[in-house]
Amino acid sequence: MKVSQRAQAITPFLAMEFGKHAAALEAAGHRVIRLNLGEPDFGAPPAVRAELQRIMAHNTALPYTSALGLPALREAIAGFYQRAHGVSISPERVVVTAGASAALLLLTAALVDPGDEVLVGDPSYPCNRQFLSGFGADVRLVPTNAASRFQLDLPAVQHHWSERTRGLMIATPSNPTGTSVPPAELAAICQWAEAHQAWRIVDEIYLNLSDADAASGQAAQTVLASDPGACVINSFSKYFGMTGWRLGWAVVPDALVPVMERLAQNYYICAPTPAQMAALACFTPESIAECEARKQELAERRALVLQGLEDIGLPVPVRPDGAFYVYIDVSSTGMDAMRFCQRALDEAHVALTPGHDFGVTGAARHVRLSYAASKEDLQEGLARLKKWIG
Repeated sequence: MKVSQRAQAITPFLAMEFGKHAAALEAAGHRVIRLNLGEPDFGAPPAVRAELQRIMAHNTALPYTSALGLPALREAIAGFYQRAHGVSISPERVVVTAGASAALLLLTAALVDPGDEVLVGDPSYPCNRQFLSGFGADVRLVPTNAASRFQLDLPAVQHHWSERTRGLMIATPSNPTGTSVPPAELAAICQWAEAHQAWRIVDEIYLNLSDADAASGQAAQTVLASDPGACVINSFSKYFGMTGWRLGWAVVPDALVPVMERLAQNYYICAPTPAQMAALACFTPESIAECEARKQELAERRALVLQGLEDIGLPVPVRPDGAFYVYIDVSSTGMDAMRFCQRALDEAHVALTPGHDFGVTGAARHVRLSYAASKEDLQEGLARLKKWIG
């Protein structure tokens, strides 16, 4: 059977590959501390779980929803932007999707033609660029470093821009670094792209896990506050802890809504109906209070991890200010990132993710640690790494 060139070009997602090896070790009787995946250990808020139970007990039929999502859920998401970020958006611009990955699938299909150049920061989440490449984009990885917080900035965008550039994709806060683009810098980047008639996809999956803005003391700012024409991706997976529910959304300009609807109708019909119905309970005061308490817990875990890594002697070049990742420089160990992660898993039974997953620039010297695990697992994992490194 001939496999497509598109499929052959996709490299393995190393975070998942290390997860498979961790599962094999667990099957052999070892206790593995899994710090390789960005999967919060909290689960969905209690009210959401209770609502799903009620739905399943009282609904014999769960038909397809509109391809754009339940109207009530689209309204709830729009209301969330108003309450959490002070930004008014029409529910008509909200597209509910089968996870944030489906939002990116639709946007990529809507915006990318073969040969279009798209700027993406390096390092960045690998699946994002795989979607772009899969639709024929020429993904131009723009090197970043600690000085730019491992994020795109305006000088880098201007330097790497070409006459073939049709769009850019930014994740803030970022996976794998947990760092954000300052709001003024993000606004300047988007203004530059818009002036050059280029689209902007901004991945805000971790936005509501960001630290408050130091200057204003307010919640982190969505790009929609400064660039209403940007295309935004978000998810129920991280802030709401609903990874396996496969539910996300996009906010898009009015002109893109019918395009997204046609694509969704053909690609996957709609997001899961019971997940959409239960997700309405995410936006109750009770659930938001629960999620905010979890956010504080994650901040405590981050402090624990940063102190533990300092005690081990593994530097973190840029302190994260969102998400639940730490990007560690392991070059002082004399091992590259892949070797470090392989040995840490085989010898210390701690699963991490090598920087090779996230790009080229500095990949061999950096390792991502996810602190979405419990404090007990984080403490145990750090103790194992300290003993292993010696």
